[in-house]
Amino acid sequence: MKLVVVVPVYNEAKFLRECLESFASQSYKNITWIIVNDASTDESPEIIQNFIQDKSEFLFVNLTHKSEHKPGAKVVRTFYKGLNSVNYKDFDVIAKLDADIILPPDYYETMITELENNPKIGMVGGLVYVEKNGIWNHETIASKNHIRGAVKTYRKECFEDIGGLRETLGWDNLDVLLSRMKGWDVKVVKNVWVKLLKPTAHVYNDTKALKLGKYFYNIGLDPALSFISCAKAAWNDRSVSNFFISYQSYISMVINKEERKITPDEISFIRKYRWKEVLNKFGI
Repeated sequence: MKLVVVVPVYNEAKFLRECLESFASQSYKNITWIIVNDASTDESPEIIQNFIQDKSEFLFVNLTHKSEHKPGAKVVRTFYKGLNSVNYKDFDVIAKLDADIILPPDYYETMITELENNPKIGMVGGLVYVEKNGIWNHETIASKNHIRGAVKTYRKECFEDIGGLRETLGWDNLDVLLSRMKGWDVKVVKNVWVKLLKPTAHVYNDTKALKLGKYFYNIGLDPALSFISCAKAAWNDRSVSNFFISYQSYISMVINKEERKITPDEISFIRKYRWKEVLNKFGI
């Protein structure tokens, strides 16, 4: 299977060469790598160019105007700048990978094997681990049943079925929900993990609750589902104020009738699916 991996980069000079080396060391060789520099202001472009100069499997897309900083939309927009630099229909598998990830050598060999062994799998990925005090542990910002946006791998047919990635906060959950809507299986390979060199939490701590409400709106939740989801997140954070911040953020989006990047049919499926999950947890 032919695989194309798109890697958006913005100011990743500190770790970039180490990450690129892990990409180039993959045991699976039928890969085209597209490294997209999103107008970095550090040495990232030079590091990329120096690294790939003798590696024909690596392509470099250099954006001179930074993408508009809009949560969720920015990284998807940069991803498409890379994907659209080739004809993605020439590939069987499409992957999005963050630039601060260290891959184990057999990462993509494992992902391709999963897709080859089960034609029902539309999306696959490993787990994301972070280091603390010299020990690597699963980053608990997401459950072990969710494929993080940093390590998404899609069968091309699934990618097309869901209409690609949506330029919105919550895109990396929408793709999972829409894959299931279209009848695809989504698999997390839990015995395979990658190293994330910049823990996610430190970027979003200050605005986490605010963005959470927007995220619940963007993925189509109704007010009751959003209330439950905000309450659960606040309980996990041990923060009553986070509940009010996130739910108020959601209600504000409802009042303003903010645009969603999903259709009415998709919203209907997502609400039914999420309600089924909630009721199942209560044994109903």
